[in-house]
Amino acid sequence: MSHSSCVLSTTELCFSYGGRNTVDRVNLQLQAGTLTALVGPNGAGKSTLLHLIEGRLKPSQGTVNTSKPIGLMPQRAAIDWSFPITARDMVQLGTPKKGEAAAADHCEQLLERVGMGAMGSRRLNQLSGGQQQRVLLARGLMQQTDILLLDEPCSAIDPPTRDHLLKVMRDQAEAGQTLLVSSHDWGSALDSYDQVVVMDGQILANGSPNMVREKLSDLTCMMGSHCCG
Repeated sequence: MSHSSCVLSTTELCFSYGGRNTVDRVNLQLQAGTLTALVGPNGAGKSTLLHLIEGRLKPSQGTVNTSKPIGLMPQRAAIDWSFPITARDMVQLGTPKKGEAAAADHCEQLLERVGMGAMGSRRLNQLSGGQQQRVLLARGLMQQTDILLLDEPCSAIDPPTRDHLLKVMRDQAEAGQTLLVSSHDWGSALDSYDQVVVMDGQILANGSPNMVREKLSDLTCMMGSHCCG
């Protein structure tokens, strides 16, 4: 895993909504082949920041700097799971027709990797929450981008599923992909990632898990008392 080169940075990035900055002067750097957690409470601006980086939102001010393609895995709540397609169809949604056979093979490999190899033919509405998260991760990986943003991939799932998804993400980082993962799961963020960014509109702390743990012991925590223990 290489941490030597910055593949994405933001400079004084802001986004205003309803008369206030939901993202307020965010300066962030991501190194190649790293797994970074973006941690904060609901309403902290995490999803907004991901959408700014990916390009679907335009900043009020500041810049996103990268020359690498960026993919996004959306929140499970943002998907209509009643849509009448299979898990396999979902993973391949938007895949170009060119190279269809190779894409189909890659889809099957990814379903296997996320633990859904035997369930590709199931309809989306037949899947549990954890299975839906696995399908979304496979779809994110299907994009094969240098940078992948993941919005709450481990929310509302059981610990074994969370651990499996974190291992898949870790393997991707080891292979050179750069991943930024939003989460409100403070405990696993400190133990599972290369870099932890704590956000509540602004960045409150940013660094290695140990550095962030020390930093937050000196801050008034805005995410509830459980996160500073």
